[in-house]
Amino acid sequence: MGGQKTIDRITHQQLITSVVGTQIFFLAASLFLGFLLFESFHLFTGLFAISSTMIGVGVAAGLMIVFLDIWLMKLLPSRYYDDGGINEKLFSNASIAQLLWLAMIVALAEELLFRGVIQTNTSWMLASLLFAIVHFRYLNHWYLTLNIVILSFIIGGIYEWTNSLWSTISLHFIVNLLLGLYIQQKSKHKKRKEGELHETRSLS
Repeated sequence: MGGQKTIDRITHQQLITSVVGTQIFFLAASLFLGFLLFESFHLFTGLFAISSTMIGVGVAAGLMIVFLDIWLMKLLPSRYYDDGGINEKLFSNASIAQLLWLAMIVALAEELLFRGVIQTNTSWMLASLLFAIVHFRYLNHWYLTLNIVILSFIIGGIYEWTNSLWSTISLHFIVNLLLGLYIQQKSKHKKRKEGELHETRSLS
């Protein structure tokens, strides 16, 4: 309950600022660790070698993950996906342009750090576990914890298989964007229903 009150006090703009600030930190950490862990700047920039085939792999995987997640959202009780209202507040009031650049900056910053820098220089398991841990707001809910851990290992596995950062950036972007749009539409539908219910009660 206290967590919900805290979310209610945070404005949409403050939430966006917090997300962007976190991603800027991840980008800075990527550059710092990249300087320490890669033998040359050329090897670091080589992470960004673009392959249209690998982007296609990431998009296809992202679409499958979104389809499965939305199917589970419809199948399971809503409490299983209750993150305290953060995602709803973040996405429901965002414009399409905001959803696009938020999805891109999160995908780019997190994949560069966890897959491009950490997984390349350590292991799939460590990078996947660290990725899950930084999404700590999900960790007080067993289902969301399971969800983010599985997703993290899937993304790490795709990076291990493709050896392409763009496969995981495109996957992460698709998941963020489409689930953001789904949450936004679901929130609008919920508000319309509440408005109709309020109107009906006022007339009766």
